[in-house]
Amino acid sequence: MVLFPDNVILEDERALLRPLQESDLENLLSFALEEPEIWIYSFNSPAGKEGMEQYIRDTLAQRSARREYAFIVYDKVLAAYAGCTRFYDINLAFGTAQLGYTWYGKRFQRTGLNRHCKLLMLDFAFGKWGLQRVEFRADVKNARSIRAMKDIGCVEEGVLRSLGPSQLGGRRDSIVLSILLEEWLGGAKKNLQSKIYPETEGSYAKKEM
Repeated sequence: MVLFPDNVILEDERALLRPLQESDLENLLSFALEEPEIWIYSFNSPAGKEGMEQYIRDTLAQRSARREYAFIVYDKVLAAYAGCTRFYDINLAFGTAQLGYTWYGKRFQRTGLNRHCKLLMLDFAFGKWGLQRVEFRADVKNARSIRAMKDIGCVEEGVLRSLGPSQLGGRRDSIVLSILLEEWLGGAKKNLQSKIYPETEGSYAKKEM
């Protein structure tokens, strides 16, 4: 299996995730110029044109070094690019990876898009890569992000204290959550599907057949 192919495409009727490219600056620049507060809880902010240019360069360098795999997210319903997400700290030998660095523009937040993206990525991580554990982290002050992670089935594990600098000032504590393969197959996947397709229970499973 090729761990870092150039053409990983994850999609359903709502979301399309494809590898981030240098040319995506034009698709993401408006967020960096107009919505810098998106990254208030992040370690680094790609605000401004230079910030977004550096963000993309650094992200692509991490993929070249086979450390991370980043996607740009396209919202099919709104017909617009919505943000980015990625796998990082990928360790196939241990069967683990982290899923994060996820951000969306304001108009795409709380629309259900994130659930579609997480379903696609977790299906890929557990089904294609054969991972045993996918980890998530967030600033302990980022209540919205923590709710979203628990909503998709993540289990809270603990807090890493003073993990790095915070854009809010001082040091950041990061909460750690995860989903294990047996949890995903044992009900977390079905539960997430039922939240995405509440009126057509089982319809997603039929699509997979």
